[in-house]
Amino acid sequence: MFGYYIEVTKSQTSAVPAEYVRKQTLVNAERYINEELKEYEQTVLHAEEKRRDREYELFVEIRERIAGQIRRIQKSASALADLDAITSLAEVAEKYNYCRPAVDDGDAIEIRDGRHPVVERMPLAEGFVPNDVHLDRSGNRLLIITGPNMAGKSTYIRQVAHIVILAQMGSFVPAAEARIGLVDRVFTRVGAADILAKGQSTFMVEMTEVASILRNATPRSLILLDEVGRGTSTFDGLSIAWAVAEHIHDAAQLGSRTLFATHYHQLTDLSLTREGAANYYIAVKEWGERIIFLRKIMKGATNRSYGIQVARLAGVPDEVIGRAKEVLENLEKGELDEVGMPTLARRKKGEKRPATGQLSLFADDESLVLGEIASTDINALTPIEAMNLIAEWKERIKR
Repeated sequence: MFGYYIEVTKSQTSAVPAEYVRKQTLVNAERYINEELKEYEQTVLHAEEKRRDREYELFVEIRERIAGQIRRIQKSASALADLDAITSLAEVAEKYNYCRPAVDDGDAIEIRDGRHPVVERMPLAEGFVPNDVHLDRSGNRLLIITGPNMAGKSTYIRQVAHIVILAQMGSFVPAAEARIGLVDRVFTRVGAADILAKGQSTFMVEMTEVASILRNATPRSLILLDEVGRGTSTFDGLSIAWAVAEHIHDAAQLGSRTLFATHYHQLTDLSLTREGAANYYIAVKEWGERIIFLRKIMKGATNRSYGIQVARLAGVPDEVIGRAKEVLENLEKGELDEVGMPTLARRKKGEKRPATGQLSLFADDESLVLGEIASTDINALTPIEAMNLIAEWKERIKR
């Protein structure tokens, strides 16, 4: 507050040199300053301001020198960025066993043992199952892919798009072998979302995306369609999905290579009338009353989705699941009443619920054995048949 000074007690003031100038008087001391101390005080008090000024001068000087080399620096930064991206791709390719794809101007997309670059890195108990794909603009330009819920249809079609994009950006790809005919754009209709703020329902968003694809895709495009038509009634959705698939196949400006995943099993009939359509399905293994997902894409079609079992897995109450099975069984048999309703939809209260045919995705052996015991008519068994059944049940429970 008072700057720099020399403090001398009252008893010693007589010895103060003549050139000292009194600055402040205290009760027991006097404070003095001389010319040298005054100069030092000015130096110290103005040092911070001078430091800031000098720092800014140096900054401006460096900035001007850098500005003179800006093109060179930007070129170096761009080269480093490219190197960083390329070495990252190379590291991933080496670490996860990617292959070098062949990219040409043909129309075929051929992938052997393709994998999803993200999903395969997840800690899946069953491991990731690779799959092949063959797309072209002749007999395999529209692949109708059916299969159960949660079997891997969406993963399969998306991994094809990932591999195509990686190949065309210069990366190795997650596959054993790949040949990619150039793709100008990748169009997708996947997932479910709405834009309520703009008055667009989930189905409206879906149809807007479909319309954009049909207007903008070309014969060089790759189209991924996942469950088109699911946002409206069954007949409306099936009709739209069928018409969209036909248009992509037939329209002169389209004919795009397309992967069409769907639960509308009726779409598999397109292969009967359209030479470029082919049917594929995600295989499952029915073992007893259980379903085992094989995650393998096979040529052909399936007509079962096991959606009710997925609902059960999600926690839907058992009474709802049981009732859904009843209605499903009769729908599949075409058992309708005089007003077009499933006959079991009018089952009387307390009426016994019949057994249903849809297999469980996750029932364990103990639950299955208990179910078999409850449904077994022991009075209809011979002693040897009863003993054999008991032995079989014991063995299954031990596993």
